[in-house]
Amino acid sequence: MSTSIKQATIEQFMKVRLQNRNHDYLHPSYLMERQLLVAVSQGDPKKAHQLLHSINEERAIISPNPTLRSVKNVLVSSCTLFTRTIIHSGVQPEDAFRLSDQYMEQIERINDVDDLFQLEKDMLTKFIERLNKEETLPYSKVVNQAIAFIHDRILEDLTLDSIAQNSLVSPSYLSHLFKKEVSVSVVQYINQKRIEESKYFLLHTTTPISDIATLFQFCNQSYYTSLFKKYTNVTPKEFRESHSKVGQETALS
Repeated sequence: MSTSIKQATIEQFMKVRLQNRNHDYLHPSYLMERQLLVAVSQGDPKKAHQLLHSINEERAIISPNPTLRSVKNVLVSSCTLFTRTIIHSGVQPEDAFRLSDQYMEQIERINDVDDLFQLEKDMLTKFIERLNKEETLPYSKVVNQAIAFIHDRILEDLTLDSIAQNSLVSPSYLSHLFKKEVSVSVVQYINQKRIEESKYFLLHTTTPISDIATLFQFCNQSYYTSLFKKYTNVTPKEFRESHSKVGQETALS
C-alpha cells in the first residue's frame, strides 16, 4: 500500500465508522450505558430518554465545556451502539446502517453543541421507532451475522471461508443462503459496501484514488473505478469533484 495513506487517516476512518470514543470527553458509566442499550433493545423510548438524560447530566458534571469535536465523537459512538443494538434485536442490518449513515452525515454538518445534543435525542427516538416497526426478522441469524462481520472488517481481505466460519456454517451453505435472502452474492455485497465506504476518503481526504482502491482491497484503480461507476453512475473522480468540499480538504493527519 502506498505511503500516501497515512495510518492516522485509516484510524480516523475507523474512528468515525466504528464510533470509537474520544478520550478528552468522559463517556458514561458502563452500567448506565448498558441500561440505555437494554431500553433501546426493548423498544422503550420513555426509559431510554430518561437514561440518556441522566447520562448527559453526568457528562455535564465531568466536562462542563466540551469541545465541538468531542461532542461529535460522543454522538458518533452513540450512533454505533444504537445501530448494533437494533441489529441484534432483529432489524435488517442494511436498514440499520442506512439510518446510521444518515445521522453520521448530520453529526458532521452541525457545528453547535446544543444542536448536537438535540440531535442525539432525535437519533435515539428514530432508532427505537425503527426497531418497533420491525414485525419479522427480514434475514436469518446467519445472514445477519455475515453482514455485520463484513461491515466491521471492510478494510480486511474478506473471504467467503472467513465469513462462514464466523457464522458457524459452511461456505457453500452461506453462499446459497446469502444469495437467496439478500438477492446478491457475498462478493457482490462486499464490493457494494466497499464502494459505499470508500466515499469517505473521496470526500474527506486528498488520498489518491489509486491508494483508496488499494486500501479497500481492489486489485487496481481501473477495477475500482469500474465498480464505482457501476454502483453510482459516476467515477470516483467525478464523485469527488461534484461535492463542494472535495479536493479542497487536506489529507487527515
